[in-house]
Amino acid sequence: MSFAVMQPYLFPYLGYYQLVSAVDKFVFYDDVTFIKGGYINRNNILSNGKAQRFTIPVPGMSSNTLINQLNFDGNVKKTLKTIEQSYKKAPYFEHIFPLIEVVLNDENRRVDHICAKSISVVFEYLDINKDFHFSSEFDYNRDLSAADKLIAMADVLKSSDYINSPGGKSLYNKEYFAEKEIYLSFIETEKYEYSQNTDGFIPHLSMIDVLMWNNKEQVIEMLTKYKLV
Repeated sequence: MSFAVMQPYLFPYLGYYQLVSAVDKFVFYDDVTFIKGGYINRNNILSNGKAQRFTIPVPGMSSNTLINQLNFDGNVKKTLKTIEQSYKKAPYFEHIFPLIEVVLNDENRRVDHICAKSISVVFEYLDINKDFHFSSEFDYNRDLSAADKLIAMADVLKSSDYINSPGGKSLYNKEYFAEKEIYLSFIETEKYEYSQNTDGFIPHLSMIDVLMWNNKEQVIEMLTKYKLV
């Protein structure tokens, strides 16, 4: 039984969804502090052939506040208009834009809820069942080190196979996890391209871009374009 743990991001890039796809259980790390300047509340889309940042404001955001204690601003009209104008000619706009509206207009404005929904609705759209959890629901010692918290979650989930994002290579030691009888691996996205109806390919955009330009079968295929190291 494999699992992964990540802070909830808003329509993140393909690699995040690959991590979700790669595991049996996925945990949204919602009881850690908000990262100002990160990608929890923003990402990049394709607009006029260039990457353009979109951001949903989080009133009162602070690096001393837990993610699940913060709310998104309720006014998302400008963001939705930007996405609509950027992708209205994309082949799957009519399928994808309503999903984005449902997520961004959700009455529950909690950051963890909306970000998690931006992940789960994509898998629902692709007809892929995933087992999602929130770390705040778990009973574990939150005073442990970063690595030991993950090991504690492995015990809660009864899992011995933990997959981390590439950024974890500088943080976590495979030998240390192995001592706790947990196999640690890291996911790496393989090179991929698709038609964006523009000159050249602009990578690392929000999953919104992937969905706008590709049908379900193509997206599902891209979810498999990774390796574990």
